[in-house]
Amino acid sequence: MASFSGLASALESYRGRDRLIRVLGYCCQLVGGVLVEQCPTRSEVGTRLLVVSTQLSHCRTILRLFDDLAMFVYTKQYGLGAQEEDAFVRWVSVLGNLADQLYYPCEHVAWAAETRVLHVDSSQWWTLSTALWALSLLLGVARSLWVLLKLRQRLRSPTAPFTSPLARGKRRAMEAQMQSEMLSLLSNLADLANAVHWLPRGVLWAGRFPLWLVGLLGTISSLLSIYQAVRAGGQAEATP
Repeated sequence: MASFSGLASALESYRGRDRLIRVLGYCCQLVGGVLVEQCPTRSEVGTRLLVVSTQLSHCRTILRLFDDLAMFVYTKQYGLGAQEEDAFVRWVSVLGNLADQLYYPCEHVAWAAETRVLHVDSSQWWTLSTALWALSLLLGVARSLWVLLKLRQRLRSPTAPFTSPLARGKRRAMEAQMQSEMLSLLSNLADLANAVHWLPRGVLWAGRFPLWLVGLLGTISSLLSIYQAVRAGGQAEATP
């Protein structure tokens, strides 16, 4: 009953529903892609799953029509990252916020063009929004790698023996942060691989992934995101 209660509570929030829709969509694409490409006798089932995946993706696109204000508030609160001690983390985060902020209106225009609300070329706007998403992910990867490097250096520093109870608690906190950054890194790398795939052909591996691989990478990223959210919630509850 506790698990059902937790799931119901998560689905009451926008982020919780979005995570569930995302993982379901990519799982359908993974299974559907495998059935269509590897199991000719089950190709009809696979095609139906791919249709479901597409519809779930459209659902998330429509829901993101209302994300601009929330992103603007977050970007404004973060500002130039004066609270960050590390200059590299600060400016990478600022650029990432800018890319995310520009992503939403570009995607909105692409969606409006595709639904014939606007009479413009939707493909150009989809490309621009995907490029901004890829840039944001790339900056996230750079940030995580930098933070992991710095944390590793601090943990291995001879001037930080971590012998006292307070120091050992600090060490555990740093190790937990390293685990969180590693999960974020893996999630961003999986999404970045898909983002490049959706760029115009000729850009690295764009357009070369089979459907099942796109679904697999998206499923991995989605499950990592859900795990991080559950883990963060558990840590918040454990904090006195």
